[in-house]
Amino acid sequence: MSTVKRMTYAQAGAAALAQAMRDDARVVALGEDVGRGGIFGQYAGLQAEFGGERVIDTPISESTIVGAAVGMALTGLKPVVEMRVIDFALCAMDEIVNQAAKNRFMFGGQGRVPTVIRMPVGIWSASAAQHSQSLEAWFAHVPGLVVVAPSTPQDNFGLLRAAIDCGDPVAYFEHKELWGTEGEVHPTQPAPLGRAQTVRAGGDLTIVSWSKAVHGSLAAAETLAGEGVQAEVIDLRTLWPWDRDAVFASAERTRRVLVVHEAVQVAGFGAEIVATLAEAGVARLARLGAPRAPVGYSPGLEAQARVDAARVADAARALLRRG
Repeated sequence: MSTVKRMTYAQAGAAALAQAMRDDARVVALGEDVGRGGIFGQYAGLQAEFGGERVIDTPISESTIVGAAVGMALTGLKPVVEMRVIDFALCAMDEIVNQAAKNRFMFGGQGRVPTVIRMPVGIWSASAAQHSQSLEAWFAHVPGLVVVAPSTPQDNFGLLRAAIDCGDPVAYFEHKELWGTEGEVHPTQPAPLGRAQTVRAGGDLTIVSWSKAVHGSLAAAETLAGEGVQAEVIDLRTLWPWDRDAVFASAERTRRVLVVHEAVQVAGFGAEIVATLAEAGVARLARLGAPRAPVGYSPGLEAQARVDAARVADAARALLRRG
């Protein structure tokens, strides 16, 4: 793929993986239903092109899938693992946390686990508490894991390629409600791990976000602009390592920072960013996340868990009122 194309977030993920598989015979994909394209279409057409030995349908056993991928990686392959949704990855936490993340350290670098574990994250409309979780902070807490959360088709293409080439285990979080979003994808545009992107410039306050919450933050920034407030919006893109330089540079200019995420606010990754900025004393700080409650099935209860543009704008106004 050499020309700019308009594609969905799901198609961008499939295109990135296809390109990586063409470039490197060591790249394989495995998981439930990947042969028929995955439940969101993020593997569409791959088994037809690369065959069942490289796009591998597996039993319904997340611990087996990740355990097999760790073994593959240690013997020279570069597996891309599909967990369907992050909620199901909880059945493979031992393999992710104790095997993939720690192997390089425990064996003095003799073995590496270059695997990408795709765990679709976030609220999935009308799918209730066991299919709508945002658990990225769990994985950011684990030494040895790289943590990535793309918000656009362009980043889903570029960051997935970077993750496959990383050489270490990557917890890769695609949002369940972004699969159908469309955008232009430049196949040669790099998306380095650990590099944030300023997606809207402004001088009155900084909003730091990632994944789907970036879109709500941008919508809130447009609302605030109508009130004479110019908010800068930073898409973190990679949670670990996170781009401290970009966040600090913006914070030092605006002197107000609001961190926004869809995950439960209590002990969310936003707290790490706020604490780091607080230690440096560079800005007034606030964070916004979901309430500490399971996501409900009914539309009314589900709406209570959503961090939407109106809530972001309200949190920004409250921060501005603090002076």
